[in-house]
Amino acid sequence: MDKPFSDYSAALDFLYQQLPMYQNVGKRAFKPGLENIQELLAAIGNPEKDLTCIHIAGTNGKGSTSHFIASILQATGRRVGLYTSPHYKDFRERIKVNGTLVPKSFILDFINQHYSLILDLQTSYFNLTVAMAFVYFAEAKIDIAVIETGLGGRLDSTNVISPVLSVITNIGYDHQDMLGETLPEIASEKAGIIKRDCPVVIGQTHPETQSVFEAFAKKNQAPIYFADQHYHAKITQIIEDKSMVEIHREKVLFAKDFVMDALGKYQEQNLQSTLMSVELLAAAYGITKKHITKGLADLKKSTYYIGRWQVLQQDPKVIADSGHNKEGFAEAMKQLKMQDYEKLHLIIGFSKGKDHRELLQSLPREASYYWTKPSVIRALPLSELQLLSQEFSFPGDYFGTVQQALDQALSKASPNDLIFIGGSSFTVADALHCF
Repeated sequence: MDKPFSDYSAALDFLYQQLPMYQNVGKRAFKPGLENIQELLAAIGNPEKDLTCIHIAGTNGKGSTSHFIASILQATGRRVGLYTSPHYKDFRERIKVNGTLVPKSFILDFINQHYSLILDLQTSYFNLTVAMAFVYFAEAKIDIAVIETGLGGRLDSTNVISPVLSVITNIGYDHQDMLGETLPEIASEKAGIIKRDCPVVIGQTHPETQSVFEAFAKKNQAPIYFADQHYHAKITQIIEDKSMVEIHREKVLFAKDFVMDALGKYQEQNLQSTLMSVELLAAAYGITKKHITKGLADLKKSTYYIGRWQVLQQDPKVIADSGHNKEGFAEAMKQLKMQDYEKLHLIIGFSKGKDHRELLQSLPREASYYWTKPSVIRALPLSELQLLSQEFSFPGDYFGTVQQALDQALSKASPNDLIFIGGSSFTVADALHCF
């Protein structure tokens, strides 16, 4: 048959319009169980079986930790595949090799080649992107792939791999309608990535979830390591857009002069997860302190790392951060309190499916608010956002797009003010397009 799509844009439109996407329809975008992704992968030759993988899950920090680990592995001279989600500006951000986005030509060829199969299996958008990543990584002959879960773990489409290391950064309240209402229930879903005889790193020790992870690890005879019991990382200074970090290993100074090309106090925990992980990988991959130093310092350049406490401009300073659940958003607000500014301007937009009241409780009182709506179908409507903001007595103006809100904030802000953009990763995505 003729190729269904003649160019990349048409193929991408098919992805967005014909396949159910989480950012548009939420829970309905997911196919329960792994049968569909397994059937899809089997039909295209099971490319995942040719890959050496690290598997990363968690409520918050899994994207940052994935980038940190990938950058350090790249510093050893290896070809590293990195699969993350969602994307911000470009679909191809999801699939990278050594920080280079997957070519448009590969995506076009993949969709044209498997068009009939996609329709026959009625596969989901996420399943297709996972399969696409595995094929690309196999064809690119990478040395190792860092694979971030989309949601949960046990039934996540990425959970078809047999990794050399599993990492679970932390557990918090997010996607309770799919993962469970309590922290132990959510932890059980995340713990589904733990595999037999495969070491697992848990980023954060928590009294409600520690025993859950230990039980899963014991059942699978998987060595388990709680990163915060071995490493302590502390940001000691901010120089321009980089963090100076002091690290202790078993309470002994490991390093006091690491430069991390990332901002945000919450990165301390992600760095602890990373350091425990690379320690377990060090012997097999020849990772030294030199590689850790280079990987952290070159993070943005080496992995195309965006959207996390990202400084978009100066005078006035504009910062965007994609923390979008209770814990992640609260951490962003804590970081905001540590900033120096004359006046604070907040551009906030949410997506549906969150406990927005919990998010609003983290917001500062002393600020000018610009309430907005990200450009996705699942965005929280302005009418609902207005009711919520009025309920919590947050005055402000309301804007139909992030661009409109940003234009207004920039017109009112003085050079020494601070503009923060957040509430949803999709709000941040719109902001990145503005710049």
